[in-house]
Amino acid sequence: MTTISVTSVSKSYGAFKALDDVSIDFADGEFFGLLGPSGSGKTTLLRAIAGFVTPDQGRIAFDGEAVDATPVHKRRIGMVFQSYALFPHLSVARNLAFGLEVRGDPQAETARRIEQYLALVRLSGLGGRRPRELSGGQQQRVALARALITEPRVLLLDEPLGALDRKLRQEMQVELRDIQRRTGITTIFVTHDQEEALTLSDRIAIINEGRIVQSGTPQQVYERPVSIFAAQFLGDANILRGTAAAEGLVLADGTMIRLPAQSSGLAIVRPEKIRIGSGAAAGMNALKGVVMQSVYSGASVIYRVAVPVLGETPFLAFVQNASGELHQPGAAVTLSWEVAHTMAVAS
Repeated sequence: MTTISVTSVSKSYGAFKALDDVSIDFADGEFFGLLGPSGSGKTTLLRAIAGFVTPDQGRIAFDGEAVDATPVHKRRIGMVFQSYALFPHLSVARNLAFGLEVRGDPQAETARRIEQYLALVRLSGLGGRRPRELSGGQQQRVALARALITEPRVLLLDEPLGALDRKLRQEMQVELRDIQRRTGITTIFVTHDQEEALTLSDRIAIINEGRIVQSGTPQQVYERPVSIFAAQFLGDANILRGTAAAEGLVLADGTMIRLPAQSSGLAIVRPEKIRIGSGAAAGMNALKGVVMQSVYSGASVIYRVAVPVLGETPFLAFVQNASGELHQPGAAVTLSWEVAHTMAVAS
């Protein structure tokens, strides 16, 4: 297993700065997610670690040893792309054998390892098939087995599940996590899918405009975002703007929103933290509004509520369907939540 250190790495393409002084460490054996919008720099960072992109400045090291001058084939990385990149004219077994044959492994050892890694990805007995004879999920597992069979130091995944439909993507998330746990390989993956990042990662980093906005465990980043961008990119968030006060922030109509930490005038609250009803319990933050829309989905209800003091943007509430009660559009309601769930953020 391998630790990876990225120190003050920058990369520009003309006037466009794809990476801007990025520093981050990836721990031995962890599953790390790089999350961000298109063009944020996450894939550039992944490709720089792989050796496909040469940074303009900075240092990349594996286990403390700089690899900046080390070519791709000597970094001992395994890489899986969104497109799978399988050889269509070769069988599954021959796809897996390719890397082993290039480095000159004995035939008997190659055959043994093919069977071992087909079993690892639950494709035993399918070595004779061509990629076109497999489902999308099976092709993705072949690509994963091909990346792992050479026993790389690091596994890099670039939008690995992006081409799959939702149900298959969810199934593959479980498979991928299980395989990573069993192999113990240091894994870095790129995604723009927040659910995927939360499900798979030991830690995540949100990247925007070539910079790391925030990093930490999924729970840390979700529960305590440092900025509006981080809050809205990883989940949904209701934004509260007001004037900073000793206890929190004061909205335009004088309503006091209390916070557990000092605010500069901006705070957010997650929709699933909201309670909706005719009143609020003592000690809770509360706002009054009118239901604009209620979307019933069986286990839960999504409400969009007009709150005059917040302007035209509706206040979101995701409510567990425990009582079966449904507030219809036009109903006057009180939205309330715990003070601890109000998070001060930067703009």
